[in-house]
Amino acid sequence: MIRTRKDLEYYLQEDAEALGYCKLSFFKRFCKKHFDKRIRFHIELRKYEYWSNMLSTHYGGAKLLYLPGFLYHYYKFKKLSYTLGFTISKNCFGPGLNIKHYGSVVVNPHTRIGKNCVIHSCVNIGKTNGKAPVIGDNVYIGPGVKMFGDIKIGSHVTIGANAVVNKSFDKDCITLVGVPAHIVVK
Repeated sequence: MIRTRKDLEYYLQEDAEALGYCKLSFFKRFCKKHFDKRIRFHIELRKYEYWSNMLSTHYGGAKLLYLPGFLYHYYKFKKLSYTLGFTISKNCFGPGLNIKHYGSVVVNPHTRIGKNCVIHSCVNIGKTNGKAPVIGDNVYIGPGVKMFGDIKIGSHVTIGANAVVNKSFDKDCITLVGVPAHIVVK
């Protein structure tokens, strides 16, 4: 969760590395950050998380100092969300998020996903009976994946295209495929 300015810089740097634009020349990095809507979404998501968390931790008159920043980044975040087809709430993803394509990506607000997640289009991560998935670090979520319910997914997991994950897979370093999802034995 982004609570300080230092946290915000860390999350933005990790996202830049995951998206691959941090090592570009100044001009190319500038163009990517300002004209690529997918990268713009990542930046606005992190800034919205920061301002929202700052607003919720302060009280009284101090809260008014954070309100303009929150409203500005909330507006930009929502506008990009509608444009790109993303329904992602704040504080769901750890640092190093990489959304590969425009298109329908729906993530329930109660979902928690670790660092370095790669997620493709047409992914739906939802809750069942008030419980949402908890996903580890370094997880690759392929196109069309559906995940729902009170499940836990380990770290270093690859979830293949169109898999339906409705039960927990706590093991690390596995590949899941199929409907319903099962572990691929190598």
